[in-house]
Amino acid sequence: MLESYREEIIPEKWYNIIPDLPEPLPPPLDRSKGRSSIDLLNDIVPKEILKQEFSFSRYVDIPDEVREQYIQIGRPTPLVRARNLEKRLDYRGKIFFKFEGATVTGSHKINTAIPQAYYAAQEGSSGTVTETGAGQWGTATALASSLYSLPCTVFMVRISYQQKPGRKVIMNTYGADVIPSPSDMTGSGLKFFKENTNHPGSLGIAISEAVEYAMKKNLKYMIGSVLNSAITHQSIIGLETIKQLELEGEKADSLIGCVGGGSNFSGFVFPFLNDHEDMDIIASTAEEVPKFTRGEYKYDYIDSAGILPQLRMFSLGADFVPPKIYSGGLRYHGASPSLSLLVRNGRIKAEDVSQNEVIDALKIFAGTQGIIAAPESGHAIASALRYIKANKNEKKTVVVNVSGHGLLDLGIFEGKRE
Repeated sequence: MLESYREEIIPEKWYNIIPDLPEPLPPPLDRSKGRSSIDLLNDIVPKEILKQEFSFSRYVDIPDEVREQYIQIGRPTPLVRARNLEKRLDYRGKIFFKFEGATVTGSHKINTAIPQAYYAAQEGSSGTVTETGAGQWGTATALASSLYSLPCTVFMVRISYQQKPGRKVIMNTYGADVIPSPSDMTGSGLKFFKENTNHPGSLGIAISEAVEYAMKKNLKYMIGSVLNSAITHQSIIGLETIKQLELEGEKADSLIGCVGGGSNFSGFVFPFLNDHEDMDIIASTAEEVPKFTRGEYKYDYIDSAGILPQLRMFSLGADFVPPKIYSGGLRYHGASPSLSLLVRNGRIKAEDVSQNEVIDALKIFAGTQGIIAAPESGHAIASALRYIKANKNEKKTVVVNVSGHGLLDLGIFEGKRE
């Protein structure tokens, strides 16, 4: 019975938004000096991932082995009717949450880590390398690499490395080497490290270090977010949610999720867009990293050192150093080009949430549904509480993507600012 349910819910194909965007996506721009950054991707990214990155096919087949690994790590993840939260809020509508924290690594990140490691192994890679902010992506990369016997190195944003030692332990347990970034192991990291040995780091810097290290050691670079291939893999979230809602006889009126680089949010909402034109869709971001509300829609570098191509996206600048908030996964300076385009044309609404509001929302969610959600997911929950308050007397069905659990992020509850 359980196997048949899984087979019914887990899709056989990923969804690719590119052919369904309202206008063509602006192409990446190459570096103006030195080696071509686009050519560089051919060396450090698995060929199948690059093929998917620039694909115009609406659907991409999920390899049978990857689909089996999805089952092993906990897919499909639950879609839960939050009846206790409805009662607490005295809400006349319905609230559902898609709980990506139910995967073995505790977040959505494993959805793209598995296929990337699979393709790297298929090409005979000698190992993988990546960056991580809060640690969820590094954790997923470490496990996925282990599943395919690939050595793994993770450059972890220094402030998260200090705040969240448990994440390092998990990555080490999965066999990965974890290096605080900025470090003295790469030229791009050493530049920032020399300027300030206590530099808190940023995802932009950690990306530069991981890419440089991949070139130096002939490793495959794992893409955590922003780029379209990762978003395509994350579409499994939305595709599962659509099927689960159909089985419940429900139709969503609004979708709410948090945005760092954009992969969990986009993977959740993009599969809905074609058939749900009247749906309210809210992208919740950190007030301390207001990329949509205060950033500029422009071409900017993915990483701080400018090693990778420039993408047209909402950005606070590749040199942006974010505050030391606990939501490490939301500290990235930009957002994916496809999501940025949809925010720019008004299809998706963006709003900022403060860390204090996040803490309050996390406590309400924990006290009703019993789940300690990730600080990043707390932004989505906070935006959902705002939305429900504004629509309290309407019978809307609200679906929230809870992108991960926060059992390793409990320090956030000790840091509320008055």
